[in-house]
Amino acid sequence: MRKVIAAINMTLDGYCDHTSGIPDDEVHDHYTDLLGSAGVALYGRITYQLMEYWRAVLETPTGIKAMDDFAIAIDKTPKIVFSRTLKSVDWQSAKLATQDLEQEVLQLKQQSGKDIFACSPSLIVALTKLNLIDEYQLCIHPVIAGSGLPLFRDISEKIVLKLIKTKVFSGGAVILYYEPRS
Repeated sequence: MRKVIAAINMTLDGYCDHTSGIPDDEVHDHYTDLLGSAGVALYGRITYQLMEYWRAVLETPTGIKAMDDFAIAIDKTPKIVFSRTLKSVDWQSAKLATQDLEQEVLQLKQQSGKDIFACSPSLIVALTKLNLIDEYQLCIHPVIAGSGLPLFRDISEKIVLKLIKTKVFSGGAVILYYEPRS
């Protein structure tokens, strides 16, 4: 059975804001490798549209190896987009979800293959509420944003997690790997 992994960048004060992190080469390399282990990445509309930035990098590489490699990796990764407003997606490796989140994820989990990555704050919250996250990979950047979108908003029940490992980057970011306690 495939695992559902919530993988996201956030600030020290718990906000998910892609402009607040410090995505140095080492962090980009980590996420390039992570995408190589993904069977599929799940996105909500907003995050999906933010990730479309990387299509432009494919067309006009930056010359920064870590960023250009990440663009290639994200382009190759199959993506399922959950949206009530998008009628189509034109990224060749993306498709719109055909079922609601719970049904789609339960079906994906039953399939063989690489893990499923939830990469949008809204999906991570929804999957947390459905008890469908098998692992959290929270990349905490050494930044206090002061405001923004909090990751675990609207979670009304206490969820106890077990720290299973950590990864420290030379730029100060730290990934905390957690799994829910049984």
